[in-house]
Amino acid sequence: MTDTPNVLWIMADQLRFDYLSCYGHPHLHTPHIDALAARGVRFDSAYVQSPVCGPSRMSAYTGRYVRSHGSTWNGMPLRVGEPTLGDHLREVGARAVLVGKTHMVADMEGMAWLGIDPKSEIGVNRSECGFDPFERDDGLHPDSPRQKWSAYDDYLVAHGYDSENPWEDFANSGLDENGDLMSAWLLKNSRLPANVPEEHSETAYMTDRAMAFMEDAMQDGRPWMCHLSYIKPHWPYIVPAPYHDMYNEGHIVDPIRADYERETDHPLMSAYLDARVCQSFSRDTVREHVIPAYMGLIKQLDDNLGRLFAWMDEKGLSENTIIAFTSDHGDYMGDHWMGDKDFYHDMAVKVPLIIADPRPKADATRGSVSDALVEMIDLAPTFMNALGCAAKPHVVEGRDLTPILHDTDGFARQYVISEHDYHWSEMAASLEVPQEDAHTQMIFDGRWKYISCETFDPILFDLKNDPKELTDLGRSDVPECVEVRARMQAALLKWATRHHTRITATKKVLAGQKKAAEEGILIGFWDEAEFQSATGKAFSDLKPIGKN
Repeated sequence: MTDTPNVLWIMADQLRFDYLSCYGHPHLHTPHIDALAARGVRFDSAYVQSPVCGPSRMSAYTGRYVRSHGSTWNGMPLRVGEPTLGDHLREVGARAVLVGKTHMVADMEGMAWLGIDPKSEIGVNRSECGFDPFERDDGLHPDSPRQKWSAYDDYLVAHGYDSENPWEDFANSGLDENGDLMSAWLLKNSRLPANVPEEHSETAYMTDRAMAFMEDAMQDGRPWMCHLSYIKPHWPYIVPAPYHDMYNEGHIVDPIRADYERETDHPLMSAYLDARVCQSFSRDTVREHVIPAYMGLIKQLDDNLGRLFAWMDEKGLSENTIIAFTSDHGDYMGDHWMGDKDFYHDMAVKVPLIIADPRPKADATRGSVSDALVEMIDLAPTFMNALGCAAKPHVVEGRDLTPILHDTDGFARQYVISEHDYHWSEMAASLEVPQEDAHTQMIFDGRWKYISCETFDPILFDLKNDPKELTDLGRSDVPECVEVRARMQAALLKWATRHHTRITATKKVLAGQKKAAEEGILIGFWDEAEFQSATGKAFSDLKPIGKN
């Protein structure tokens, strides 16, 4: 144990909070993640800043809300000047390293405007969310060329899995009974075993790469934060043997949904339910094909984390490494007749969050559960604190979770905020909503979840009396609901009109603004006596410009 711990930040893409045994799943047992919770704090009310990969991650990597950093959807570049967690950590000599996915899109136009070579040290840093990329893997699409940022394709080829697109043909496809290659992009193929042995799958490979980084870090000697970011259990939903048939229809939890949800007359919700992915996952046969594979991917992840944690124990790393485990958003899996993510029910916007801090100050909270309202942006200031970086409230909007981890005062939050830009979607097209109006915002106070839908009526859920979020009270004339909607809308407006972009307002700058008179900027003084009374200085003592 040293004064400065390292940080291993594990993120599993599209992992629901309730598909872990420590969060209550009755059939999917995740003993290694559970063991992490037993030696740390499990957060039961952790929310992401957007229910979509890109903006959620950009908030996590900057510690800032979506409206602040401006990367509002997948493929929206993070502007070149946006400060990141990696930037802050480098100031104190710590490494911020990526192993896995970021979903980052570089601001190439911004770099060109500033004359930054994307291949330079600064250019690479700006292109990778502020991380040093030990290895990046954002996955592919069926017709993608060989990815330039990850060695996983080359690894597959080196082990005999050779094709134009090994990621697609082996890691994300299966063979049917005739030996024909079947793509996992088609949901009907989800129950096939992936066309690659487990030890060469993407989850196993990234686990090995994390170990390789930590071996390197032990030689380097600098403190580090490693972001181990798994692409699974994100679609395509397919998992290698033996995980492909560990689960079946008998292990599927009944969907959370009601028939009357489908009868909604809310235009936006109706458009969501008509979208292709929601139409697919509303069918039981789709759930029966996909959910066992999804569960298998999570079980495989847990086994690989067990392998990683055992290796860290053997190397003596566990005693000096804070481990945080979370996801970037959830997955509807047919709940509320919906699929994928993109909206604000808990299975999409609430995430698992476990933090195990090995320092003695955290002994009192080991194995505890916190119901505090926390946000994904809180991880950045928490890691900054651990690695010795000064707080930067003028930049980082998240709140340090250390008081919860160390059982001290100092953490409180009334609301959590999440946002979504749906201008790209079937919903916007069907409703003919222009880009500037295709925006929703969620504010949640622990009981009431209020969703502002630009140009449409709001949506409101009372999670105290309706924990499954089945009944929309957004147009209810019950006085309590009317009062809550007004209060939540006011809170959302207050949040939205705060300073969000004043990232240059350091203490030095703010202090300098108070010295206007000392710098010779004289506003409103009537005469010399008034000036001397206000400043304590004689007007004649001011040094004229150019005077020695």
